Amino acid sequence: MFKISSLTAAVLLATVAVSARAGEVEVLHYLTSGGEAKSVVELKKIMQAKGHTWKDFAVAGGGGDNAATVLKSRVVSGNPPAAAQVKGPAIQEWAAEGVLANLDKIANAEKWDSLLPKAVADVMKYKGNYVAVPVNVHRVNWVWANPEVLKKAGVAGMPKNYDEFFVAADKIKAAGLIAVAHGGQNWQDFTTFESVVLGVGGARFYNDALVKLDAKSLNSDTMKKSLETFRRIKGYTDAASAGRDWNLTTALVMQGKAGFQFMGDWAKGEFLAAGKVPGKDFLCAAAPGTANAYTFNVDSFAMFKLKAADAQKAQGDLATAIMGTEFQEVFNLNKGSIPVRLNMKMDKFDDCAKTSAKDFVDTAKTGSLVPSIAHGMAVSPAAEGAIKDAVSQFWNNDKISVADAMKAITSAAATK
Repeated sequence: MFKISSLTAAVLLATVAVSARAGEVEVLHYLTSGGEAKSVVELKKIMQAKGHTWKDFAVAGGGGDNAATVLKSRVVSGNPPAAAQVKGPAIQEWAAEGVLANLDKIANAEKWDSLLPKAVADVMKYKGNYVAVPVNVHRVNWVWANPEVLKKAGVAGMPKNYDEFFVAADKIKAAGLIAVAHGGQNWQDFTTFESVVLGVGGARFYNDALVKLDAKSLNSDTMKKSLETFRRIKGYTDAASAGRDWNLTTALVMQGKAGFQFMGDWAKGEFLAAGKVPGKDFLCAAAPGTANAYTFNVDSFAMFKLKAADAQKAQGDLATAIMGTEFQEVFNLNKGSIPVRLNMKMDKFDDCAKTSAKDFVDTAKTGSLVPSIAHGMAVSPAAEGAIKDAVSQFWNNDKISVADAMKAITSAAATK
């Protein structure tokens, strides 16, 4: 028999203590592009510093559709990840299945109700209990532009309405460049569509048509004009747009090959990751006609029920890290969004982000803050998917009339 020295015993005790609280945390997400990927690495570092093992499960493409498909198969097979990137009404659907963890102990201890806007906190809860953690607020109704392209084409500044936009687009097209950079994927079509509806009809009409799914609004003259405007934009895109990922589309603007791109502020993360300076190398403005409105998209992680105590501890630490000021700042600086946590310092953020933060608060007061239907914040996933398909069919097939498109969208909106 051998004796254990006091030093060895201390080391063994420390190891046991760390093992008792350290665990593996598997995170399923679709944050795979440049700015997003950098943010995930920072979260991984925070978790590793706490002694946990990070297991990355990244599923690229589809605006999250691919990840949602993978998640369903994992949960059905009884092997859910600790956390998965899920948002909006989809959180409620997962919670109703009884597979999400109750985070109230952490939320109460850290006073999440006072750190989050009520509109966001309510989305993170199911029957009053926190089941998910938000990481940011994205403004979707942005248009991005290359100032050199605009200058070359003789375009003076960012267009404030669609009359100005089409005049600018004609000039860029005449200069031999792509007027509108677009990735021909259904979620990108839908992103452009919702900004057009907001710009043509205003926040109240948007809310009636794309949040309440009011049939009268969906078949109105305003929707007719929205679809006509949407189709007109298609004429300014390039022939190679079909199937192109959004970040590659942003690169066209970045490289001076295209003038404008309709995309949420995650596009800014791509510009920043490439070392581009806002106001100098790229321009941001609210989509035409939407300066006083705001379509919001909140990224979040739903936490799934786990059996092992160490895994539950790691999951809890992950939730705490996501809501922490350190990650909120670095994530949003990298991704182009703004912190969801209230009273965060914005000193390190650029003017686009500061404008976004101000407008987020202002539009909440005026009733012009509306959830993005294209990014899973407004309606059920089933209705969203059906409308998205109808919109893309219209975008891709010039033979579909505006009247038939309105009928198709109205029918899709009734999907349960």
